[in-house]
Amino acid sequence: MTEVKKFKIQAKGFIDWVIPAARFLDIEMNYWLMKSEPSCFSIDDLKNMPNGTDHWDGVRNYQARNLLRDEIKLGDGVLFYHSNCPEPAIVGLAKVVREGYPDHTALNPREQHFDPKSTSGNPRWYMVDVQYLCHLPHPLNRDDLCHHPLLSGMGVLRKGNRLSIQPVTRQEWQTILALNDIVDPCNHGAMTEIETVPLVHETVGRKN
Repeated sequence: MTEVKKFKIQAKGFIDWVIPAARFLDIEMNYWLMKSEPSCFSIDDLKNMPNGTDHWDGVRNYQARNLLRDEIKLGDGVLFYHSNCPEPAIVGLAKVVREGYPDHTALNPREQHFDPKSTSGNPRWYMVDVQYLCHLPHPLNRDDLCHHPLLSGMGVLRKGNRLSIQPVTRQEWQTILALNDIVDPCNHGAMTEIETVPLVHETVGRKN
C-alpha cells in the first residue's frame, strides 16, 4: 500500500470521527419547565425512583404533546415545577434521558388518563423519560420569579398560560442555577456564564 493511499484511509477515518463529534458539540441545548402536582408526583418521588428516572406521562394537551413528541431532546434540562399546591415553585432540576415515545397510560382503561381514541397503532399522546438531578437549595416561587429582572418574563408567569410543559430560555436556566450556586449539570460541569442578580422582594409588602 502506498503512503498516499495510507494517508487517504487515515484521513477518511479521522473525518468520519470528527464530523459527527463536531455536530454533537454544535447541538444547542434546550431547557423546559415541567409542571407536576406534588400530591400526584413530586420531585421527591422522582428522586426515589430507580436510578432517579421515570416517564413523564399523563400529558393530555396537544400543544404540550407536540413538544414531547417533536421538540424535547436527549440531554435537555428540566426545571421541575410544583403546581396546584399552597406555594407553587421551581423546586429542582432534571434532565431528559429518553426522547418522546407513545404514552402507554393512554391505552390502559385503569389509568387516570386513559384515552379510548389512542391506540398502539395510532398513538395520540407521548411522553419522555426524565432523570432527577438535584433539589434547588432555594426553591423559587412565583413572587421570586416576578421580582427578578431576568426571570419576570418566564412563560409560567403569563396570565392564562396553563401549559404543563413550557420552553425556558438559556438565560433563565442559567439565572436559576446561579441563584442557587449550582454548576450546570447539563453542560458537562461548566460553570454558568451569567452574573448572579440577587432576588429582590418588595419590603412593603404532574403531569397534567
